[in-house]
Amino acid sequence: MYPTKYLKAASIDEAVKALGASDEAKVLAGGQTLLPTMKQHLAAPSDLVDIRAIDGMVGVSVDGNTLTIGAATTHAEVASSADVQKHSPALACLAAGIGDPAVRHAGTIGGSVANNDPAADYPAALLALGATVVTSKREIAADDFFDGLFATVLDEDEIITAVKFPKVEAAGYSKFPQPASLYALVGVFVAKTADGVRVTVTGAGEDGVFRSEALEAALAADFSEASAKGADVPAEGLMSDIHGAAGYRANLIRVMAARAVTSAA
Repeated sequence: MYPTKYLKAASIDEAVKALGASDEAKVLAGGQTLLPTMKQHLAAPSDLVDIRAIDGMVGVSVDGNTLTIGAATTHAEVASSADVQKHSPALACLAAGIGDPAVRHAGTIGGSVANNDPAADYPAALLALGATVVTSKREIAADDFFDGLFATVLDEDEIITAVKFPKVEAAGYSKFPQPASLYALVGVFVAKTADGVRVTVTGAGEDGVFRSEALEAALAADFSEASAKGADVPAEGLMSDIHGAAGYRANLIRVMAARAVTSAA
């Protein structure tokens, strides 16, 4: 790895100041993406700003119908939280299926959301559940947060501090994992909300996570496994690679959506 400075920030203000002091500084939480890219010399941050010791960055709380998860909370902690299991069992199930035990006990929800890998699980949950990303500067609706492959609307010196999830009527998530990486070859999250049905897809879009208008329309008319399987999901705009062609992914989206609906029920 290249030489780098390490700072264990004691507060959000200290972390933000350290990020603003260098254009090459990076936030370190779980390190499940950043550290491997550094080892491969694909990233060379001048400074690593560790946010895990900052008060309030780890933990789960519920206030009325709002579930709040600190950005440095690990996937394993999300999966095992009684509050998450009660408020949003689909989210707990999603977290339990991320990577392997080593990844789940190190990786964090904030890191995953900020990285916005096109095959990551959490972006689908945030977008389907209508979550809000809380940062050191503002609150951003999930609909406005994701901005293409590995891109978000975060500023360079902006840090995710928490994610808020509203209560929904029903939700389910199902993914077909790529066997080697365990990332989603296709993952589908369905949610029945007060405003209608939201269906999001990860692992298949050329531009990352997206909402499926075809599935939302089909499930709004009939929230059933059969309706999901019969939806007209176009292959246009879907990813084609060595793991699967766009047409294959389009079929997987219908299959995973049907399973997610069953899970929601």
